[in-house]
Amino acid sequence: AVILSFLRIAPKAVGGAAVEDSDARPLSEIVTQPRFVAALFCVVGSYALMSFVMTGAPLAMVGCGLSTDDATLGISWHVMAMFGPSFFTGSLIHRFGAERIVAAGLVLLIGCAAVALSGLALWQFWTALILLGLGWNFGFIGATSMVAASYRPSEKSKVQGFHDFVLFGSVAFASLMSGAVYNAWGWAMLNWLVFPVCALCFVALGALKVTSLRAAN
Repeated sequence: AVILSFLRIAPKAVGGAAVEDSDARPLSEIVTQPRFVAALFCVVGSYALMSFVMTGAPLAMVGCGLSTDDATLGISWHVMAMFGPSFFTGSLIHRFGAERIVAAGLVLLIGCAAVALSGLALWQFWTALILLGLGWNFGFIGATSMVAASYRPSEKSKVQGFHDFVLFGSVAFASLMSGAVYNAWGWAMLNWLVFPVCALCFVALGALKVTSLRAAN
C-alpha cells in the first residue's frame, strides 16, 4: 500500500477514452474465443495444481516422518523454482511461443507427479517440489501471456477482472481441498490428480492448434 501510494497514472484525454471504449467488444465475445478459453484452462490448471500439491507436500513430508525443517527447506526450494526462471521466461516465450512454453510447464508438472509417486524419500519430495515450481512458472506465465494477447487495450480491465476472479477462486478451492484429499486418500492421490488436469490442458492447447490451422486455411 505504501509503494502504491506513490503511483501516478496519467489521465486519459476524454476524446481518446471515448474512442477506445467504442472499440471494446462484449465480455462474452472475448472470453469465448478459442485462444482465451485455452489460456484460461492452462492458467487455472497450472496455478491450481501448484497450490494443490504444494499445500499437501509439507503435510505429507511430516506425516512420513521427515522433520519440519526438511519440509520448510523443501518449500524454500519450491519457491525459488517458482520465481527464479522469471528472469528468462519472457525471452523463452518470445523465442518459442507461449503455447510451447505452457506445454513445457505441463510436462514439468507431470514430471513432478511422477517423481512424487515414485517414493517417499527426502530427495523425491524435494525434486517433486522443484519441478512443481518450474512447471508453475512456465505454465502460468505462458498462459497469462496468451490471455493478454486475446484482448484489446480498451478491454483489458473487464477481461483481467474476469480472468482473476476465475483463477484465484479456483486456486483458493484447490488449496482448501488439498488437506481434505490428503486426509481422505493420502499423498499419492494428490499427485494422481495432476494427470487428468494436465490432460485437459493439453486437450485445450490441441483444440486451439486445430482451430488456428483451420483459420489459416
